[in-house]
Amino acid sequence: MPSPDPLLLHSATRLAALIRDRAVTSADVVEAHIRHIERVNPTLNAMVADRFDAARAEARAADALLARIGPAAAPPFLGVPCSIKESFAVAGMPNSAGLVARAGVRAGEDAVTVARLRAAGFIPLGVTNVSELCMWMETSNRIYGRTNNPYDPARTAGGSSGGEGAVVGAGGAPVGLGSDIGGSIRMPAFFNGVFGHKPTGGLVPTSGQYPLPGERGLRFLTAGPIARRAEDLMPVLRVLAGPDGRDPGCAPLPLGDPASVDLAGLTVLSVEHDGIWRVSADLLAAQRRAARALAARGATVREARIDLLARTLDIWTAMVGTSGGATFRALLGNGRPVSLSRELARWSIRRSPHTLPALALTLLEDVGQRLPARVRRALELGQALRAELVSRIGERGVMLYPSYPRPAPRHYAPLLPPFQWTYTAVLNVMEMPATQVPLGLNRDGLPLGVQVAAIHGNDHLTIAVAQHLERALGGWAPPSLSWCRR
Repeated sequence: MPSPDPLLLHSATRLAALIRDRAVTSADVVEAHIRHIERVNPTLNAMVADRFDAARAEARAADALLARIGPAAAPPFLGVPCSIKESFAVAGMPNSAGLVARAGVRAGEDAVTVARLRAAGFIPLGVTNVSELCMWMETSNRIYGRTNNPYDPARTAGGSSGGEGAVVGAGGAPVGLGSDIGGSIRMPAFFNGVFGHKPTGGLVPTSGQYPLPGERGLRFLTAGPIARRAEDLMPVLRVLAGPDGRDPGCAPLPLGDPASVDLAGLTVLSVEHDGIWRVSADLLAAQRRAARALAARGATVREARIDLLARTLDIWTAMVGTSGGATFRALLGNGRPVSLSRELARWSIRRSPHTLPALALTLLEDVGQRLPARVRRALELGQALRAELVSRIGERGVMLYPSYPRPAPRHYAPLLPPFQWTYTAVLNVMEMPATQVPLGLNRDGLPLGVQVAAIHGNDHLTIAVAQHLERALGGWAPPSLSWCRR
C-alpha cells in the first residue's frame, strides 16, 4: 500500500483548524475520506449506507460559509467528516438496528446527538454496521452481513459499534458516533486500535436511538465518540452532552477540563483481571507499560483485586433485565415475542432472520426471569460493587482494567466462551465513565489496549490519562491494509 493521505491521519480537531486556516478545503478533506472508504469498505463492510453526494455538497457549502463568516464565527468542527452508527437516526438514512423486520425503516429526523454533531459543523458520510439489535459483541446481522477488522479481516471488529470501530480504525473517518450498553463503544475501539469514550451515565441523551432500554436503563446506555486521536474525545463529548428535554435519564453535569489534570496527584488502581476470565500475556504487559508511564509522571500506582468483579455477569444481567421497557424477546420480534424454540429450529436450517447470539441472549433473559431470588441477590451485589469502586478509586483516581481478555479474536470465537464481554459491561451498570486507550500492536499486528475508568462525572480524568498515554506510548497505529487490492 502507498503512504496514506496525511488527511487520513489527523484528528478532527486538527482538520477543523486546517479548514479554518484555509490550508485545506472541507471539500478536499471529505473527498479524501470518501475515496478511502470506497477503497477499504468492500472488504470491511463497515459503512452500510453512504450519503457521499450529500456530504460533498455539504462540504462545498461549509467552504462557502467559511468564506462568508470567517474563521472566528465558524462552528468548531466546520467541514469535518464523521461516521454514525446505524442505530442512530440520521434523516433519510436506514435505521434498522440490524433487525430484518425493520429493514425498510428510514429515519425522518436526526437523533439529538446527530443533530448536535451537525450543528458543530460535522458532515456525516454515512451509517455503519451493528450487531442485531445492538446486543452482541460481534457486528453481524441478516440485513448487512458481517463487518471485518482492518488489522486482519479474518478477525472481529467487535460490536455493537463494530462498523464505527472498523471505519475509524481503518482511517475512513476521524471521529464516529457509537453507543454502549455493555461495551459497544469500547470493545470495537479496542479491537480496531482507536480511542473510545463511554461517558458517565446520564451525561449524553439517548433520544433518537433504536432500540432503547426502559427508563431505569437509560443511564446504562450511553452515546459517545470513537476517535483516532485522543484530543478529540473531550471536544466531541462537550458537543454531545447535556439534557434535551426528552430523555428522562439525562441530567445536567459539569464537565472538567483534561488540561487541568495533574497526573502527579493521581491515584491509579490497576486491576488486571476479574477473577474469572484469564487475560492474555500481551495485554497484561501493555497494561503494565501504561501503569509505568503514569508512574513516571508522578501518579501513585496500586495493583488491586476486586472480588465482586467475578459476579459481573449476574450483576449486569440483573440490572439491565430489571430496567423496564420491552423485553429483548419482544424487540427481536419487532413487538411480537418470538418463539425461541421455533427460531432455533429455523436457525439450524439457515431459515431464521435472527443471528445465533441474539437467540442466545433471549435464552439468557428467560433464565433470569425464572430465578427472581438470584436476580435480587445480584442487584444487591451491584450496589455493593458500585460502592466499593467509588471508594477505592476515589475523587482523584482512575482504574486501569482490561477491555477484553485478549486482542481481537477470529470471527465466531467470542461464542466460546460467550461471556467475556463482561470486562466492559460492568462499567455500564456502574454508570462510570471509561475511555478505551490503544497501546500499540502485538507480535501478530493486532491492537493492544486498556480501559481507564473513573467515578461518576470524572470523564475529564479518564480522557486526560488517555491523552498522556497517547503521547507516551503512541496511540493509534494505522493498519497496513495489506489486504487492500485497490
